[in-house]
Amino acid sequence: MRIGKKDAAAPDKYDLFIQKIDQFQSLVERKKDLQNAIAQLQSEYAEKIKPVEDELSAVIKKLDQNLSKLESATGAATAKGGYTKYGRGKLGEAIKDLLRSNPSTTFKPKEIADALNTKGTAVSLWFNKYGTSDPEIERIPAGKGGKRFVYKIR
Repeated sequence: MRIGKKDAAAPDKYDLFIQKIDQFQSLVERKKDLQNAIAQLQSEYAEKIKPVEDELSAVIKKLDQNLSKLESATGAATAKGGYTKYGRGKLGEAIKDLLRSNPSTTFKPKEIADALNTKGTAVSLWFNKYGTSDPEIERIPAGKGGKRFVYKIR
C-alpha cells in the first residue's frame, strides 16, 4: 500500500474517533466536577439548616406542652384527630342545645357532629341509644326505605 503525503496529513477515522473520545471525556470530567460542587453545596446547606430545624422542633414541642396545659386547665379535652370529646351526658346536652338554637332546621348526624366538632359515629350512637326515646327530639325518616334519619327539636 502506498501512502502519499496528502494522505498522511489528513486525519483518518482513528484520529476522528480519538477526538470524539476526548470531547466525551471532557464532558464526563465536567459532569463529575458539577456533581462534586452540588454535593458540597448540599452539605453546606445541611450544616446551615440543621440548627434552625432543631430550634423549630424545640419550639413546636414547647407549644404542644403549653397547649396540653391550657386544655387541661380549661377542661376542654380533644381527641387525637382534633375532635372534641364530650364527657358523660354532655354530648346529649350539646346536641339539644344545637337543635334548640336552630328550631326550624333539620340536621343529619354528620352535620351535628361537624357543628359540635366531634365524630359522627359518636352522634349516631347517641341518637340510637338515647335519641329515640327523647321527647324533645323529633326523628324524621329520610332517604331510601326510611333507614336514615334527620333530627330537629320539637
